[in-house]
Amino acid sequence: MSLGSRRKARALALQVLFARDGGGGGEAASADEAVTSYGERFELDVDPLAREFAQVLVRAATADPAAIDRAIGAASRNWRLERMARVDRNILRLAAGELLHVPETPIRVVINEAVELAKRFGTAESAAFVNGVLDRVAHGLERHDAPGGDGGAADGGEVGEGGAGAASGDGGAGAVTGGDGDGAASGDDGAGDGRGPGG
Repeated sequence: MSLGSRRKARALALQVLFARDGGGGGEAASADEAVTSYGERFELDVDPLAREFAQVLVRAATADPAAIDRAIGAASRNWRLERMARVDRNILRLAAGELLHVPETPIRVVINEAVELAKRFGTAESAAFVNGVLDRVAHGLERHDAPGGDGGAADGGEVGEGGAGAASGDGGAGAVTGGDGDGAASGDDGAGDGRGPGG
């Protein structure tokens, strides 16, 4: 699957999770049904492979939501999930689900792609926040990629020396690996929520 298709799949999966989190319908539908109906409802141009990957990601993020929220909560230090911006919360759920249930995707790829989603859909602080939390989620899971695997330049951005970080892209908020990346975290559920991942 091409980089563009994988990026579309992740954006579609995020849109589905965002809609479900906001009570936008589809909560009772299966992951596959939710992805398909969302794509059809908004007439999204998503190829079959991207749709299938989006379904895998939504299944991963919703298979054991309590476990995913616990992992995020343990890693986010001073931020309760309900206080996070809805976009940030669902990017974290999407990526944590992939870390937990899609082991073939290298850790660095998962984190880099989540940071790219945060730059695209979140606030100025979202990328650093998402990066810092997911770095700790990955460490908490004690999941390690095989050396020399396919975790090189990820599905996009560069990887810094710290491992799972993402370098800042064009003018967006850069993400720094490790440390207290969530210091300037997203605000209450209102902050950053004005524009959801639909556009």
